[in-house]
Amino acid sequence: MLLAGRYRLDVEIGRGGMGEVWRAYDETLARAVALKLLLPQDTDATAASRFRLEAQTAGRLNHPNVVGVLDFGEYDNRLYLVMELVEGDSLAGVLNGSGALPAERVALLAAQASAGLAAAHAQGIVHRDVKPANLLLDAAGTLKIGDFGIARFLDDPGAALTATGQIIGTGLYLAPERALGKPAGPASDMYSLGCVLYQLLSGRPPFEADTAVALLHQHLDSAPVPPRELGVAGLPPAFENYLLGLLAKQPEDRPTAQQAAEWFAQGAWRGLPEPLPEVAPPLRPSTASAAMTAGPGAYATSETGSPTTYALPATTGHRTAARAAQTGRSGRSRGRGGHGNRSKLAATAAAAALFIAAMLIGMRWFTPDTTAEGTEPDAPPSASSPAAVPSADSATPGSSGPRADPAAGPGAADTPATGTVADVTPSTPPPSPTPPAPAPTAAAPTEEAGDGGPQQPDPEKPLPAGGDGEGDDGGDDGGED
Repeated sequence: MLLAGRYRLDVEIGRGGMGEVWRAYDETLARAVALKLLLPQDTDATAASRFRLEAQTAGRLNHPNVVGVLDFGEYDNRLYLVMELVEGDSLAGVLNGSGALPAERVALLAAQASAGLAAAHAQGIVHRDVKPANLLLDAAGTLKIGDFGIARFLDDPGAALTATGQIIGTGLYLAPERALGKPAGPASDMYSLGCVLYQLLSGRPPFEADTAVALLHQHLDSAPVPPRELGVAGLPPAFENYLLGLLAKQPEDRPTAQQAAEWFAQGAWRGLPEPLPEVAPPLRPSTASAAMTAGPGAYATSETGSPTTYALPATTGHRTAARAAQTGRSGRSRGRGGHGNRSKLAATAAAAALFIAAMLIGMRWFTPDTTAEGTEPDAPPSASSPAAVPSADSATPGSSGPRADPAAGPGAADTPATGTVADVTPSTPPPSPTPPAPAPTAAAPTEEAGDGGPQQPDPEKPLPAGGDGEGDDGGDDGGED
């Protein structure tokens, strides 16, 4: 059959509710094409409008992972759509033939499908029917998204031509928000893609039920079983976690098509550590300093708590200056700090304190108990008496104190005056025992001062001041020369 005088139909390769797909040959351009022919629609008045919408939608897309539209027209009251011919099979045929696929193959298909959906979403187009039968493989194994028959323009809410209360799409891959009757968005396509990837890995869709209502409830309320619990071997945890993120119940929790395409294409699904942004190398710490850590936005400190240089991503000259400053600071730290230096300093301070304390105790202990400079060591304690008895030769009647005789010698001149001894005598008694005081004898004087110096009074019987020698019982008077 020659259609429109140009396309010769060869063999039917598919059939759906709206039309049938033929392998055809374009005699004008001499190439093989896929021709989709709309079936007669007696009960669905919107079928023709949807078919035109599919042609307009796919015609706006030009991407390696989207089946391209080549022509659109009408022949014998039947609309037809000419598309790029994909020689391979669909993912539905792959699942029926080989079952589950390895993670490496599924990750490659996921990257290509996400890239095709990202191109459609960038044009404001939501596919709304992502399923294995609409994901085609060419002879080279490249995935292409086809069948935009129920696609929807985001900027035209009426373009979907959906009947009231009718849910368009396949129930096994339907997003939860669409099960609630909400409009489909780009996140809805990502949920459907997650269901397809889940089936490619495990061989079964994430949710299954006997009725459509029960299936919708599972999409709304049930959490999918992790594929590894179903016996999927060789699936990296990163891949599994990302897949479960695509199946999130809330649309805002799912990654976008562009994010998923980049994530799978870069190999992040293997769980390899992602490279960090380059930063300036940290300054080399000195050998005597403790280990330091530094990074952008944080100060580095050593174990001693002293601040160190902040590692800025500066030029070579700035790094040289910073390194010189760090070297000088490390040298000063070596001269000051360290646990050994602190121990030596503490020991030195303790020794100095002990030495000073010992010196003070010794000075206190060995201070002599003398009444005045030049006092005889065997002088009796009576030298501290409040009143001294003047002799007849050294004092005149009515005088208040003794007078030094010029001819008496140095001993008499050094005798302290009355009332001055208490000011210089230490309050603490000397440690040595005090010699016993001599017995009071009338014939023995206490002290001679040269030739006739004043005699000390008897400690037991002090004489009144101003006397004329009374009480001097036969002692040597020491006449005046």
